[in-house]
Amino acid sequence: MGFSFECQANCSHTHARAGVFNTPHGIVETPRFMPVGTLATVKGIIPQQLKDAKAQMILANTYHLHLQPGEDIVKEAGGLHSFMAWNQPILTDSGGFQVFSLSEMRKITEQGVTFKSPRDGRIIEISPERSIQIQNALGADVIMAFDECPPADATKEQVAAATDRSYRWLKRCVEAHQNTSKQALFGIVQGGIHLDLRTKAVEQLRELDLPGYAIGGVSVGEEPELINATVKHTAPLLPTNKPRYLMGVGTYREMAQAIASGIDLFDCVIPTRFGRHGTALVQGERINIKNAKYKRDYQPLDKTCSCYACSNFSRAYLCHMVRSQEMLGYIMLSLHNITELIRFTQQIRQSIFLGTFATDFASWLG
Repeated sequence: MGFSFECQANCSHTHARAGVFNTPHGIVETPRFMPVGTLATVKGIIPQQLKDAKAQMILANTYHLHLQPGEDIVKEAGGLHSFMAWNQPILTDSGGFQVFSLSEMRKITEQGVTFKSPRDGRIIEISPERSIQIQNALGADVIMAFDECPPADATKEQVAAATDRSYRWLKRCVEAHQNTSKQALFGIVQGGIHLDLRTKAVEQLRELDLPGYAIGGVSVGEEPELINATVKHTAPLLPTNKPRYLMGVGTYREMAQAIASGIDLFDCVIPTRFGRHGTALVQGERINIKNAKYKRDYQPLDKTCSCYACSNFSRAYLCHMVRSQEMLGYIMLSLHNITELIRFTQQIRQSIFLGTFATDFASWLG
């Protein structure tokens, strides 16, 4: 199986759509939330639990896997799918986000980015060519272009320079990519909150006719209203016959609004990060399970959820586990949160088929 995207249904009131993204390791039914497994593991969750949660595609991170254990070891193990025992689709980030998040440890030039390793202080050089080389070795189904993601407080001139450089780097990524039959290279639309820069970036990327497109740089400190406005403008400009991926977004409202703009795929570290800090997502709302009011709350986290945590444990038990700093409590919260976000996108998908998306999810779209 190669790569293709088929749109199966459209919403008559919004740009929302339901589709299927075909990859060599199986299908991804969209819209879909994708759990993040930075170091080739979704923290605390085993592969079978991910499958039970209806995860179809998960993420890993090029920069962090390059540091530890190294892409050569992953390649010798048979690639990421074999290494982490996940036989379904995988996407790798290019390391471009670390250009943003590790701004105090890196230097950008036209050639690429030089990082100071947070592990041992050694100098790490990643260029567009090197990022693609690492991702080719890791073997994910979808690989991302190496780009420069400017911070939310950057000036328009700085954003324009970063966006132009990202396009030049993208063309170098395309030239460097050696495994096009088994790995789909997605381009990333930058441009900050500046709609004219976003329009220009989309026009440039469309000319390259890539297997898929992502919108980056929208979850780096902007107000939610600006994120929504940027995605609402940008997503409909992207090709209709290719998957559209919104990077780093994973709240109910942001996903619902982005789906209404035509986005297909999402990722975010929220579910496991919240889980590790004792926070559960219940119908899109956050609850701190450590609060004393849950000590004698014998109902499940969410009566409508069929995950292992909700099927077996009460809020009181999870409160006890987290207060006792027992691993099981954090694992169960993480598993529930992942299930919750995937289930939300599944429900939206079904509503698009039924023609009820705009009404069923109106509370999240406003």
